[in-house]
This record gives sequence, C-alpha cells and structure tokens, in this order.
Amino acid sequence: MNTELISAVAIGIGLAASTGFRVFVPMLVAAIAAKSGILPLNESFQWLSSWTAIVLLGTATIVEIVAYYIPLVDNLLDTIATPMAVVAGTLLLTSVLPVDNGIIRWLAGAALGGGSAAVIQSGSAITRLASTKFTAGIGNPVVSTVENAAAAGTSLLSLVIPFFIVAVFLLLIIFIFTRTGRKRGNRHADTRQSD
Repeated sequence: MNTELISAVAIGIGLAASTGFRVFVPMLVAAIAAKSGILPLNESFQWLSSWTAIVLLGTATIVEIVAYYIPLVDNLLDTIATPMAVVAGTLLLTSVLPVDNGIIRWLAGAALGGGSAAVIQSGSAITRLASTKFTAGIGNPVVSTVENAAAAGTSLLSLVIPFFIVAVFLLLIIFIFTRTGRKRGNRHADTRQSD
C-alpha cells in the first residue's frame, strides 16, 4: 500500500472539498503550506508556492470573504463560485497527486477534486438560498461566517489528518505484529509445557 499516494489523495480531496465553501481560502492555505515546505507540489505546480501567487490568492481571499457579506451579491457569487470551485478543486488535487501520467492525474483531479468541490458548493448554495428565503437574507451573514470557518478549518485539517491516518495505520500494524508475536510465544510456551 502506497502511503504517499493515500496521503496525497486525502490532502487533495480535503483541500478540494474546502473550495466548495470558499474558492480562494483553500488555495491560499495550500500556497502557504507549499511555500513552508509542508505541502509537496508536483513540479508543474510549483508556481502555486510563489510569493506572487500568495499575494494574489490573499487578495482574492479577502475580496471573496467580504463580498459574501454583501446582500444579493452573496447569491450572485454562488452562481459564479460553482464552476470556479470545480476548477480550483481539480487544480488542488492534481497539484499534489504523485502520479507520473498527466492524463490520469488530471482525470483523477477532475473526478475526485472537482467532484467533491461541486458537492460542497451545491450544498452551500442551497443553504444560502434557504437562508435568503426564510430569513429575507438576514441570516446570510451567519451562513457566510460558518462557510468561512469551514473553508479555513477543513483546509488546515486536510494538511494534518493524513499524518494521523498514517500514524493510526502504523500503530495498527504494530499492534497486529505484537499480538501475533504474543500468540506465537504463547503457543511455543504451551508446546514446551506439554513436552
């Protein structure tokens, strides 16, 4: 089992899904993580860790967050954000996927990354429409705040959780080997006693 591939897919899906809440927050988190050396990027995506990308994504993040607090603009943004989230989700998963074949990497990025972003963004848009309908838009800032927190939180967790998954997997293997070793030791002791 390739733990590097599993970790990359977990990170990529987490970041991609986060783009369903906000398009630019996960991209900014990924860019900063890549610049810090926390997130390994494929060679063709090294531009994401550049200072230019970080500044542009930081600016876009601020504009996006503020715009979601403006009545009517928030609903309009959801129509634009859906295709953008799919593109961002695809890009984020593709950028971390350690697969040499470019076609397979982009297809996996589109299916897993773009798909998870689309699902989350659709749920977000439906929630905002329901809030607009039932609260006349008064509840929309609450929805926006929750989405901002979810985008930042899930993006950060995406960088950490795969390491926990790998640690749990390794602990499970150690447990199985020690348990198997004890059973063998007990059988060996039982065999000596019967002799």
